[in-house]
Amino acid sequence: MKKAALHNLGCKVNAYETEAMGQLLRENGYELVPFSEKADVYVINTCSVTVVADKKSRQMIHRARKLNPDAVVVAAGCYVQTAREQAMADEAIDILIGNNKKHELVEALRAFEERRSQSKRWMDITDISQETDYEELRLDKTAEHTRAFLKVQDGCNQFCSYCIIPYARGRVRSRDLSEVMAEVERLAGNGYREVVLTGIHLSSYGVDNGESLLSLVQRVHEVEGIKRIRLGSLEPKIVTEEFARELAGLPKVCPHFHLSLQSGCDATLKRMNRKYTCEEYKRGCELLRKYFEHPALTTDVIVGFPGETEEEFEATRAFLKDIAFFEVHIFKYSKRRGTRAAAMPNQVSEDVKNVRSDILFEDTGKLSYDFAAWYAGKKVEVLLEEETVVEGRSCMVGHTPEYVKAVLPGKKNNANQMVLAQAETVLSDHSLLLKQNSTENID
Repeated sequence: MKKAALHNLGCKVNAYETEAMGQLLRENGYELVPFSEKADVYVINTCSVTVVADKKSRQMIHRARKLNPDAVVVAAGCYVQTAREQAMADEAIDILIGNNKKHELVEALRAFEERRSQSKRWMDITDISQETDYEELRLDKTAEHTRAFLKVQDGCNQFCSYCIIPYARGRVRSRDLSEVMAEVERLAGNGYREVVLTGIHLSSYGVDNGESLLSLVQRVHEVEGIKRIRLGSLEPKIVTEEFARELAGLPKVCPHFHLSLQSGCDATLKRMNRKYTCEEYKRGCELLRKYFEHPALTTDVIVGFPGETEEEFEATRAFLKDIAFFEVHIFKYSKRRGTRAAAMPNQVSEDVKNVRSDILFEDTGKLSYDFAAWYAGKKVEVLLEEETVVEGRSCMVGHTPEYVKAVLPGKKNNANQMVLAQAETVLSDHSLLLKQNSTENID
């Protein structure tokens, strides 16, 4: 039996596709082994969101070649798609597979083996902007044993000035509702309690097939066995009165909303070609807080975008405090060749980016603590996930519906169980320490 190893770089969509390719390989007789081991086939699902991601993709390709010089090395995904010429010139790669072609992995391996003696590579990198069909990949199980990420959409039509993804992933393509439902039912049948709906631009689900993200969530909510539905990153303007009200009426929907922000300054947002204002963003947050008691609002912020003045940065800083996010993922702007922002004047120095990033990191750490501290003394619902050791004690770790990490001392071998427990205090990593003898099984 041939051995195959896979390595994923990048987002949750990439992670889903990597696991789906692994399932394809298993179904076709391959044994999956860790990437660090010697294998007959190495598959690297690459990322191209930043220059650093490109570099990491190349490093993993070359690492695979060193692990076994005789192996077949497959490079798939966004780096291959956006840096086609560079990838084609890389002699470490035997098979190149662009986006929307990952379902062809097994066919590509067979074709390559047939002409390997002729030293001919296999390649399928088409113009992604011309793709109109959703690439159907599927999963029955995932690496996580309690939570399953489920890809329902691909592509993006937004063309933010800093982002290469529309060129790597193409235009919006939505997964057929019947295919989504079939996969949710398979996952539920295999014991998964929580599904996370993900996509490159999840808010656009259905714009090309007459569906909507809200209607999709409503259908998934009907599946027996699924206890929680979590949403991936959303665009702020999707949060209307109807959207918030309808979601709040679905008990399985987790009150955890990642609304992409990028900047808390309207002038910066305009240069970024984001499609909302700070006021519109704030209105969405207010609606979620109107319909959910204590929703976790999380976001992304880019510091040091071209032209960002000290005043613009301070506006972002004040906006983050005003919204009072649970978590903020902070990124220093990285110039990405092929995007409009790369050619913009007034590029911000790395030293200034570092200072601003550190300031926001400190500010938002306090916000995270305050959000978690709200639960002290309250009963919380936790989906237990894995056993670990915290401060020298054997514990189970899980998450609340708001995705606050929770630590339950003294329990063992009860992963994938839903419990109700009292939160005692907040630990240094902003997780909740649960009272040991306060648990109640609520399955």
